Amino acid sequence: MQRLEYASPTEIEQHQVGRLRNLLNFLQQESVNAFYQEKLAGINPANLQSLADLPSLPLTLKAELVSQQSHYPPYGQNLSYAPECYTKLHQTSGTTGHPLKILDTAESWDWWARCWVEVFRAAGVTEKDRVFVAFSFGLFIGFWTAYEGAGKLGALVIPGGGMDTPQRLAAIFDHEATVICSTPSYALHMAEVAEQKKLDLASSKVRVLIHAGEPGASIPPVRRRIEEVWGATVHDHAGATEIGAYGFSCAAQVGLHVNESEFIVEVLERGSDQPVPPGEPGELVVTNLGRWGFPVIRYRTGDMVRLAKEPCTCGRTYKLLQGGVIGRVDNMVIVRGINIFPSAIEAIIREIIPQNEFRLIFSRVKGLDELEIEVEVAQDELDKLETLMALFRQRLALRVPVRAVEPGAFPRFQLKARRILDRRTSLA
Repeated sequence: MQRLEYASPTEIEQHQVGRLRNLLNFLQQESVNAFYQEKLAGINPANLQSLADLPSLPLTLKAELVSQQSHYPPYGQNLSYAPECYTKLHQTSGTTGHPLKILDTAESWDWWARCWVEVFRAAGVTEKDRVFVAFSFGLFIGFWTAYEGAGKLGALVIPGGGMDTPQRLAAIFDHEATVICSTPSYALHMAEVAEQKKLDLASSKVRVLIHAGEPGASIPPVRRRIEEVWGATVHDHAGATEIGAYGFSCAAQVGLHVNESEFIVEVLERGSDQPVPPGEPGELVVTNLGRWGFPVIRYRTGDMVRLAKEPCTCGRTYKLLQGGVIGRVDNMVIVRGINIFPSAIEAIIREIIPQNEFRLIFSRVKGLDELEIEVEVAQDELDKLETLMALFRQRLALRVPVRAVEPGAFPRFQLKARRILDRRTSLA
């Protein structure tokens, strides 16, 4: 078994507290990071003795960072060095609001790559592998850092930018790629195109797929479908442009481990600053420890997770997010008193319709949220809609209307899939 870096959670905590104190001392130096100079005013890093003292530090919100860049364009004041010290520029995808522009120094870019090395190692990727990155390489950070991490690991890296899906499939076969990095939605789309082209993905050299950007790889029916069509093992990964590459799945495939060597995580009640116990859903709050050029301290991610109650069977002492990221705080809806995340709906749909696309339509009727689902199905598969509605009643205790649309009606996605049509705002 792989040698573990820390013998116990206590040893991990000592490492984290020491590094966080060093970061706080750095940020409180004169002329360093005006944003955190103000937020940390009056706080003595020496008083941080354990993780139980974390609530003495202020939370950081995305809205604050967005406001910073609006008032101090273009990059805001959460910069610890002069702009000329930075070498990389990326920005968030903008799926939940105005995109954030984020800079990295050469040192923090190397830190990103080292975090990705841990993701690869957990998936069993080595320097002997050939890693194909199915990504457009735009301003969204996406798999830029996977590309860097694979190179640092010593693997051959094959960039998939500037290609359409048939070209990417051809490159995967031509270069005998053994590892694919993509979103889970795009892995399914590649499988769809491969089927049309009469390509047998299971006959390729691909043995591992690493997915990010969506919860799909931690949703068992989605993971099983991808593994079935690719004939390979699927691993999940979580990260964010503002935070870093913080999570990875192991051989047990029951969720995401947090790379606690480089990140501190908390799980707080939705909309409050109170912690939730293991096993209960809450919002993930992350502090990165190695990105001093653009730090985030107690950053509310907007991701809903559950801390596992028991250690993972793989033997790692790192915290485990059971089931990975289960949804977004702003995507959870209450339909007739039932809390629903889109990931739970996708898990049911993928059991019956493993590959075709779908759309969730939220509306408000007489002050109550309602849900309707549109699913791509062929005429000879219409009976699957009744099966889906029965499963929604059984699993979610909800009667959900499901309507058929023609196969190919919805777009396919290379990055984060956008499957929600929210009509509630216009009806509020």
